[in-house]
Amino acid sequence: MRRLTPYLLALPGWMWLAIFLVVPMAAMASVSLQTGNAIDGYAMTFAVSNYTDALGRYSTQLVRSLVYGGLATAAMLVIGYPVAYWIAFRGGRRKSVYLFLLLLPFFVSFVLRTISWNFLLADNGILFGTLKSWGVLPADFHVLATTVAVVGGLTYNFLPFMILPIYVALERVDPRVVEAAQDLYATRTAAFRRVVLPLSLPGVFAGVLMTFVPATADPINAAILGGTANTMIGNIIQTEYLTNLNYPTASALSFTLMAVLLVGIFVYARALGTENVLEAAAR
Repeated sequence: MRRLTPYLLALPGWMWLAIFLVVPMAAMASVSLQTGNAIDGYAMTFAVSNYTDALGRYSTQLVRSLVYGGLATAAMLVIGYPVAYWIAFRGGRRKSVYLFLLLLPFFVSFVLRTISWNFLLADNGILFGTLKSWGVLPADFHVLATTVAVVGGLTYNFLPFMILPIYVALERVDPRVVEAAQDLYATRTAAFRRVVLPLSLPGVFAGVLMTFVPATADPINAAILGGTANTMIGNIIQTEYLTNLNYPTASALSFTLMAVLLVGIFVYARALGTENVLEAAAR
């Protein structure tokens, strides 16, 4: 019985994954190979052409999503790493307060937070309207329906998911190790580059995964902050599923996006060095 205990404890988790992940994925894979319409129904015809047709029609949106996701992830890393570093090494007794403030926006729904950015970035809103009335900005200046607005919204909404893993990794760094490096005549820059940064790689690795994947597939920011020229693949999948009722194309696009992201994650893991990341995490 003792030998079975670990498996019995893991059984509810495996059942949950099977019911709510494996079964829906299998169903979606089946739908992606079907043909038909919402009126007459769909039939399994093993139509691999659904994938090639969908990719041919929406390759622009797919590439744009990868670019937006990459730009937002890079921005989150540039902004988030210093914030995590400051909280970990300079936060003192108020670390919990800073982390609470970091998570405070999550008490408001994702959609409402994005709509608030739409209100803030409006052409004649409280920010740009005031600056235009002062003559600081030209009358035709606008940010909404641009790449900057969409990437900025993605960066804002997913930034905590970058900061928290990096903070956890930096929190584990023993300050005495940094002091030892400085005692060996290493400059602060050298100590950071040779000691702190390698030890924080597990947090960077996790943060990039936790932000790039949802940012690339997100349909909300492009729908609220972008325009017709900023449509992302998540918007296309949503439209095909809910408006056009074109389930095979939507399923094929979903699997194509998943495959592209998995390949990107694999390349990223190999480039960063998964073994080095795991070794740093084990220290």
